[in-house]
Amino acid sequence: MSEILTEPIENYALSKNARPHMKFSKVGIVGCGSTGQRIALMIASRGIEVVFLEISQDKIDEAYEELEEQLDEKINHWGLTESEKTLILSRLYGTLDYADFAECDLVIDAILSKTREFSKDIRQGVFKNIEEHVKPDTIIATNSTSSVITELSAELKYRDRCVSLHFSTTAPDATIVEIVRGLYTKEEVCVNVRKFAKLINKIPVPVEESPGLVSVRLGVSLISEACNLLMEGVATKEDIDFVSRKGIGMSLGPLEMADKIGLQRVVRWMDNLYNEFGDRKYKPSPIIKKLVRAKHYGRQTCEGFYKYDGLGYKLKDQSKEVQCPND
Repeated sequence: MSEILTEPIENYALSKNARPHMKFSKVGIVGCGSTGQRIALMIASRGIEVVFLEISQDKIDEAYEELEEQLDEKINHWGLTESEKTLILSRLYGTLDYADFAECDLVIDAILSKTREFSKDIRQGVFKNIEEHVKPDTIIATNSTSSVITELSAELKYRDRCVSLHFSTTAPDATIVEIVRGLYTKEEVCVNVRKFAKLINKIPVPVEESPGLVSVRLGVSLISEACNLLMEGVATKEDIDFVSRKGIGMSLGPLEMADKIGLQRVVRWMDNLYNEFGDRKYKPSPIIKKLVRAKHYGRQTCEGFYKYDGLGYKLKDQSKEVQCPND
């Protein structure tokens, strides 16, 4: 009996170099805290591979755990299936090495920063590290609203491929991405970034360079005015939020929104804007500062303007004591 010869099917496939490459088939993210996680899930859910970089293996493990918890929460509310969760997680890869961004078409800086000055120095270092390891045409972006992209990209070799790409993650159904063109940014980059936004089912909004952009400046101003109303005794926090939802059409009231964002983050944004513009309307309210000093940051700690259960849902009985898993 003659021997049957077999050949691997891979021999008939296109070579790696000859395979068609889809623009934005892989995206990198620097920093996978709460904001980085939202961006990572947003992108991976649209079928795109995501590589996220963290400072330690412990941070990577923590990010994976929190990403899985967020997907489980969607499953529990019939927004996702187990197979979809598995597919999304298979597209997420954590790393400690910038070299793993080598094949990325876009790398987004999503690190946490406490002040604008600290942010600028750290982010400029991040941008330089990214540039050392990616292709010349890879787009480098920041999600920061307090940093100016022209300033961040000024010392790079290919500074014309840098752009600010701010994902609004504060509202439950936010569909917009604010896109800021820097002084050096070329038109081709802006066109490609707009295509990317549409690829992940977001609406690109062009915004001029300005700390806070549109979303943060409007958001913190609204939160600040709600705090003024509360301090003046014009209405209770519940009624302020109720009027905002039912009278103005907001999905969350300003105080509920502050709890969702994180009160420590709101204070940081307002401090940055006050230092930039010197306008007293950006001074953080004493109410928010008092809550932050007590480490009552909102949903993250299960207590802010309101009290929440361990899953981030507002308690109907606000007098009830809760044990938060994040404590």
